[in-house]
Amino acid sequence: MTTLGSFEHLRSRLYLALALNGLIIAGEFIGGFLLDSVGLMSDAGHNFVDQGALFLALYAHLITRRPSSETRTFGYHRAGVIAAFLNSFVLLLTALGITLIAMKRLWQPVPVDGGWIMGIAAGSFVANLSIALLLQRGAKDDLNIRSAFWHMLGDAWVSLGVVISGGAILLTGWNSLDPLVSILVVGAIAYGAWPLFKESLDVLLESTPPTISASHVAATVESIPGVRNVHDLHIWAVEPRLVMLTAHVMIDGTDSSLDLLHMIQTRITVDFGIKHMTIQLETECCEHDDIHCDLRKLTDTHHEVGMCAHHH
Repeated sequence: MTTLGSFEHLRSRLYLALALNGLIIAGEFIGGFLLDSVGLMSDAGHNFVDQGALFLALYAHLITRRPSSETRTFGYHRAGVIAAFLNSFVLLLTALGITLIAMKRLWQPVPVDGGWIMGIAAGSFVANLSIALLLQRGAKDDLNIRSAFWHMLGDAWVSLGVVISGGAILLTGWNSLDPLVSILVVGAIAYGAWPLFKESLDVLLESTPPTISASHVAATVESIPGVRNVHDLHIWAVEPRLVMLTAHVMIDGTDSSLDLLHMIQTRITVDFGIKHMTIQLETECCEHDDIHCDLRKLTDTHHEVGMCAHHH
């Protein structure tokens, strides 16, 4: 299948997933409201947030295909990251809201109909699992679609938990099981949302990707013969698959600077997997008083080998 063909295929699957999830939310929320079940309503809330996740996944999936322009030179790669950030933030707020309702219900239990809860949650389980399977192929190489896939898979297991609680209420008559299962839903929401929130926030804050150490990059470049020091080093991700690097590298005043530049670029690509970089070579620091010209603090904390490079 061509890239365009798989793109269209994934888009149609996202549309289908949105329609199915919309039916789940309506069924669970109306059922939860009529049956006075906080377990069902919390599951509906969880699904509602995931509907937002699917909408954002679809929007980001469409917009990241747009080419870069004069005003957006990086294109729309960040759209998926912003979608993931907004989705995870709303998920965490939802978790807090459900916890407050559940705590109130634990103090003042409300009678609920276990049979109906079981039936509605079972329908939700089947539909959620179907949506997850629809997204499975696209989740392999797209972080945005993968987050939507894991959400829907998580929803399926949460719905199964509500089915079990409905059965237990039917057998034992313990109405407290309804708010208790909603607290488990909160655990599932927080478990899925927190890593996504942290990772997307790191990207938006231009943090160095967690798999790369800036001091290690600096020490590695400084270990190349002819390099005196590395300064003004910046490493960030436009989105998790697109890591960028810029640096000023002070070198000995030799004629083979192009060979040295090629050697530096190759070493960074091979050792750290960074392909997009801008390296500025200098034979002397433009601003001698500028702290950026001396990265001793950065390299020395992890790599004492970096020290000798500064003392040539």
